[in-house]
Amino acid sequence: MERTERFAASSSEEGRYRLLVDAITDYAIYMLDPGGVIVSWNAGAQRFKGYAESEILGEHYSRFFTDGDREAGLPQRALQIAAAEGRFETEGWRVRKDGTRFWAHAIVDPIRLATGELIGYAKITRDLSERKIAEETLRRSEEQFRLLVNGVTDYAIFMLDPDGCVTNWNQGAQRIKGYRPDEIMGQHFSRFYTPEDRERGEPQRGLTTALVEGRFETEGWRVRKDGTRFCAHVVIERITNDAGVVIGFAKITRDVTERAEAQRALSEANEALAQSQKMEAIGQLTGGIAHDFNNLLTAVLGSLELARKRVTDDPAVQGLIDNALRGVERGASLTQRMLAFARRQDLEPRPVDLRELVEGMSAFLQRSLGPQVTIVTRFPVRLAPVQADPVQLETALLNLFVNARDAMEAGGEIVIEASEQTVNPGLNDLAAGRYVRLAVIDTGEGMDEATLARAAEPFFTTKGIGKGTGLGLSMVHGLVRQSGGRLSIKSQKGVGSTVELWLPQSQDVPVVDADPQETATPHAATGPLVVLAVDDDGLVLMNTTAMLEDLGHTALEAFSAAEALELMRAGRRIDLVITDHAMPRMTGSQLAEAIRAEWPDVPIVLATGYAELPPGGDRSLQKLPKPFGMRELEVAVADAMAGRPRGRSPETASGEAAASSP
Repeated sequence: MERTERFAASSSEEGRYRLLVDAITDYAIYMLDPGGVIVSWNAGAQRFKGYAESEILGEHYSRFFTDGDREAGLPQRALQIAAAEGRFETEGWRVRKDGTRFWAHAIVDPIRLATGELIGYAKITRDLSERKIAEETLRRSEEQFRLLVNGVTDYAIFMLDPDGCVTNWNQGAQRIKGYRPDEIMGQHFSRFYTPEDRERGEPQRGLTTALVEGRFETEGWRVRKDGTRFCAHVVIERITNDAGVVIGFAKITRDVTERAEAQRALSEANEALAQSQKMEAIGQLTGGIAHDFNNLLTAVLGSLELARKRVTDDPAVQGLIDNALRGVERGASLTQRMLAFARRQDLEPRPVDLRELVEGMSAFLQRSLGPQVTIVTRFPVRLAPVQADPVQLETALLNLFVNARDAMEAGGEIVIEASEQTVNPGLNDLAAGRYVRLAVIDTGEGMDEATLARAAEPFFTTKGIGKGTGLGLSMVHGLVRQSGGRLSIKSQKGVGSTVELWLPQSQDVPVVDADPQETATPHAATGPLVVLAVDDDGLVLMNTTAMLEDLGHTALEAFSAAEALELMRAGRRIDLVITDHAMPRMTGSQLAEAIRAEWPDVPIVLATGYAELPPGGDRSLQKLPKPFGMRELEVAVADAMAGRPRGRSPETASGEAAASSP
């Protein structure tokens, strides 16, 4: 029934209501007169407001309000609203007797008689302090979390609705992706993906995986507002409410471009190291093979030359011997290239004017390449000289031009260009300094990535069987590295290739070659000599002694350094010693030291299957590179007796370079 009717009820019913109200302790239930003065007070009001009934009856209820609320006229306004609208309800801070505050939910209802006359108000107040504290704690936690998330700048942290549209945006997202909140809110997150990823359905796959499994994690390329790409580590987490309904996704993105670049650089460095180690191992193996092969060629060459001198009346046999000798020459050229790759060739570096070198061999190059190929030279007006072996450099360039010609079946244009370059410390595998970049460029068929990766490996060739040794580029690689430079090959299938030789600049002025005829004639020895030949290879030793005897000398044999010293200490006359270098127990260089200690006037010739003297050898010794024939042996003996050390004269570039390309 209505309150006005309850007020007019019988006294017995009134007593029952009074008992009911007094029994309630969780609510303050009391009555105000029309002016707001308290006229009743229950146990609940006393419990959490702190006033006893005798203390509060007759007092105005405004004393429960804060000073600010009283100054604002809230107590009176609450009564006016209740009287006018039939009810006033609010929440706010109220004051207990001891001055402490509590958060209250208050309702004010007007009480009227049946005639409509206002006789007072019923006021019900509930202490919601615990709920308020919990809500405030939650609010502060959420605010702190919001500030925390928004303050993170190294991670893009934002939410998506169930469809994948952005619903919030932190500072990290703005910094990494470039969008302001007003530009991105409500937009689908797929705009951060590359076009190719969108075509593959990567955005939806990420949401589907997170929806089904609760989490999706990946790394990939993403796109910023300005269109640039960055490598991102991405996590998408499913978000559900208390009922288990999916309300969206949390997305965390980190820019890991620097880490990815560092990993890529490390991977490339490891790959380069592995390639370098592989090439070094192959080089050592190749050098060893070349050494042994040179020993065999020495035996074959000497025997063939001696046989040709003894067979003079049969032209057919002479032709066979000459053919065999040409085979030996080709074998010697092959070992020379092997030694070049192994960086064991004997270089004679000096200042070289590249313009003069290329111009000097241009006519020969044009004849070698044929009429279908045009050579174009692009050199600057001034070009610093390089420090290199000019003869070996000519051979290298011939190899490169032949490779370029073979790559252009229908002919075309080969460009050779040069430019000065500066290499700063730590930029690549070159030492810091000034270099000249010499490039040979063709427009041929080019190489794919797999072929390009193996182009400088020895014995690797794309030509048919018998058409290439696979040592052309490997020889160039060995020459350039031994000269202190670098070989760089750039190629694309169907476009062409560019081979760059980076050679160190020379600070000296290029020298003019002496007339080769001046040094071509050997100096005759003064009469027959007693020559001690020392070699641990029986075939080589036999041929050496046979050729010496054919030249009119007396030859003595020793199969080791110890045996040679024993012969000399026995008092035998020895005019000259020719010794192999690579011998067990005591090398040729060590034998030379021992001989010079006891017989300082005895000339020594050092024969070696390597084209350069290994570390620790005496660089001043007269050298006789293997394989050698009668002519080379005669020159070495004459020069040694004349006291003029001589190394192998540079080989002239030959058409064999055509068979030495990859």
